[in-house]
Amino acid sequence: RVWLRIARPQRATAGTMEYRETEQTEKAYQKQAAVFIASKRVVARSGTKAGKKGFRYYKSVGLGFKTPKTAIEGSYVDKKCPFTGNVVVRGRILKGIVISTKMKRTIVVRRDFLQYHRKYKRFEKRHRNMSVHCSPAFENVREGDTVTIGECRPLTKTVRFNVLQHEPSTNTALNVKKVFRVF
Repeated sequence: RVWLRIARPQRATAGTMEYRETEQTEKAYQKQAAVFIASKRVVARSGTKAGKKGFRYYKSVGLGFKTPKTAIEGSYVDKKCPFTGNVVVRGRILKGIVISTKMKRTIVVRRDFLQYHRKYKRFEKRHRNMSVHCSPAFENVREGDTVTIGECRPLTKTVRFNVLQHEPSTNTALNVKKVFRVF
């Protein structure tokens, strides 16, 4: 069950509410699709001071994952974010190690596993790299960190998963691309 919430703005000192604009860093105007900016309350009271918080849409993805504080209080706009965008997490929940953060809002996660070889009656080590969408709600994702990812609809040609939880690594001396870790 998914709960939808819109963060209500706090009242300003004069007792009025106003929309606080999000960060405009792209060529196109950035706004959340679920928030109607020109609501009757805001349009009727033009020329008033803005409140501390603006209108903000966020939701709980469920499955025991908490919505990050930066998703609730932040001002970023990301339509592919599972907490503030139009994406539903369903299907597989996996864990992996981040090996690259060079793309914009996309990271590469390495998943290690053991494959049984019937002829030799032994296991062999294998791995898969997968591209994962990383929401701006997770600010300090670095190489070597462990992330929990959830399956969603195809977001791009290669991206079908979204970051749901981030655990920073304690050991930064490891070569991330060569370490074998099974979760």
